[in-house]
Amino acid sequence: MAIHDPRILIVDDEPAICRNCVIILTKMDYEVKYALNGYDALKMLEAEPFDVVVTDLKMSNLGGMEVLRRLKETHPETMVIVITGYASVSSAVEVMKMGAFDYLPKPFTPHELRSVVHQSLVEREMLLQNQRLMQKKVRLKSFSHQLIGDSPKIKKVVSMVQKVAPTDSTVLVYGESGTGKELISRAVHANSTRKDKVFFAVDCGTLSDNLLESELFGHAKGAFTGAHTLKEGIFKLADGGTVFLDEISNISINVQSKLLRFLENREFLPLGSTVNQKVDVRLIFATNKDLKDMVAQGFFREDFYYRIFVYPIMVPPLRERKTDILPISYHFLKQFNQSFGKRISGFEDTAVTRLTEYDWPGNVRQLRNVIERAVILCEGDQITLKELPLVGDVADIEQLIDHIPSTNDELKRIKKEIRRRAVAKVEKNFVMNALMKNNWNVTRAAEKVGLQRTNFQSLIKKHHIKIPRHPRSDS
Repeated sequence: MAIHDPRILIVDDEPAICRNCVIILTKMDYEVKYALNGYDALKMLEAEPFDVVVTDLKMSNLGGMEVLRRLKETHPETMVIVITGYASVSSAVEVMKMGAFDYLPKPFTPHELRSVVHQSLVEREMLLQNQRLMQKKVRLKSFSHQLIGDSPKIKKVVSMVQKVAPTDSTVLVYGESGTGKELISRAVHANSTRKDKVFFAVDCGTLSDNLLESELFGHAKGAFTGAHTLKEGIFKLADGGTVFLDEISNISINVQSKLLRFLENREFLPLGSTVNQKVDVRLIFATNKDLKDMVAQGFFREDFYYRIFVYPIMVPPLRERKTDILPISYHFLKQFNQSFGKRISGFEDTAVTRLTEYDWPGNVRQLRNVIERAVILCEGDQITLKELPLVGDVADIEQLIDHIPSTNDELKRIKKEIRRRAVAKVEKNFVMNALMKNNWNVTRAAEKVGLQRTNFQSLIKKHHIKIPRHPRSDS
């Protein structure tokens, strides 16, 4: 986690301690200043910002406890580390309750000081990042739903939606399953002149030809067996509004022909009727398949393809906009916090790594389900790896195996993902076994398995393996 130009303030009434702390921390490329009493420290904090304040607990002129209290009121984002003598370690509990990041008993070593300051900076950066991510949402004007993220690809989608929304042009939304094609379609409707009219979403993949025709065009009484009454179709009910036809690749050539005629003049003939009906409806189509390839194979009408291919919007898969994963995760976290009455503040570093490194074959829909499950399971104030057991784990391979791909590209991607995860599991076990057999000695373990130390260390880092600080003795 990159931390840029950290600024540290040392507060102690002993000049020697202040000077030593400055020397120790300056070697870490920190900008370090000091104050010899609490009053001067507060004045300096009013004049310029500091990331971390290291203050002595007992000082003759405004002690560390009061400095901590005032800092939490005026500069809550500043991390405070309290220095305490052995006789006052019992005060540590009290300062922690008041919001101190940590306490450092005297006498302390340079390593201990550097370590606690570094950890406080990491924690501060995480808190600030959480705040930024909660606010990092790209919103469309007059759009109650949110298109979240600031990656170049999602910004391009937002720009395209904003351009086409005010028109009445037909829109075709491309994208893998779970990428949010309906969300994009609702964004087009919500930013159009039709926003106060009805929006109908129809999943063409779940309806037979006859049922789909009946739903869209309606039918007259007696049009077919069971048609006991007149039924107005979605096109009639949506007059003045928008109809979203999802999975358009699943409709038959016959229904394609009827939709083509409707697109030409916005007229349709209900089943069993002899009277055409004319309506003002905007159509938005969506698919997760290559329609041009279907045209070549004879499964999709070429004239219908070109008629709906007026303004295509490609929704990128989540793996191609990984910088958006955390903002979307925080959006769902907030949503499920409200639903389940929880107050989970964010994600631990290891959980963030797993979320952002995973390829998300089910895209945003899968991420939403994972966050919902994690919020249900989480008992602390942050989501940990424990609540994300299936994300990137070998157990998730079974879900991929059970998934039925709809295109050859999707099949290739899933096969690649299955291989990657299976190899990752074996690779991690290989590294762990080598380390444990060699008492966690990285150099010796690398030699034993025939790898260069740098390559072996790369594997340790890749699989987030933590080396114990004090491995057991061989004796």
